[in-house]
Amino acid sequence: MSKRIDFYYDFISLSSYFAYMRLSKFTEGTGAHINYKPILLGGVFKATGNTSPVTIPAKWEWIKADFQRHADYYGIPFQQNPHFIFSTVNAMRGALWALSVDRIEDYNHAMFSAAWGEGKDLSSREVLRDTLIRAGFDADEVMEAMALPEIKSALIEATDDAVSRGVFGAPTFFVNDEMHFGQDRLDWVLRALE
Repeated sequence: MSKRIDFYYDFISLSSYFAYMRLSKFTEGTGAHINYKPILLGGVFKATGNTSPVTIPAKWEWIKADFQRHADYYGIPFQQNPHFIFSTVNAMRGALWALSVDRIEDYNHAMFSAAWGEGKDLSSREVLRDTLIRAGFDADEVMEAMALPEIKSALIEATDDAVSRGVFGAPTFFVNDEMHFGQDRLDWVLRALE
């Protein structure tokens, strides 16, 4: 049986960005397949009673400095997003479309990079359109897919399924049924694969 990492994420999550930027390289040579699981983090927070670190000013200040350290150490393009907290509901719906057409890697890279490498506002339809075009997508096709009732309901279901599995934040990883939370737990993900 092939090894699989279920990776639950939302583009609003800075931790998910750092995990995404390291995950493929980190798992090279393990034979593991990354099973991308787009969710809506706000829905997870609402269902679990969790809150964003931004609600605690001292914690948020520390997190911003800590992520700058991570960016510098790992060579990950990063800038604080002046639009944070922005809505990712359309971008996450688009991720489900990208999964269905086997373009999730390109899509994830485009959206994560726009949000946290370039500081773009993913809640803006104009920004989404420009990001899609620059990444080689048919922007009209993707934007239309984001509005489809089946895509909207699929994102709600994906988020509900994540919560029922024990997800309370992002990024969350499962290797088999073993859960690991946070971009700073990739070593444990690797150990679980071994």
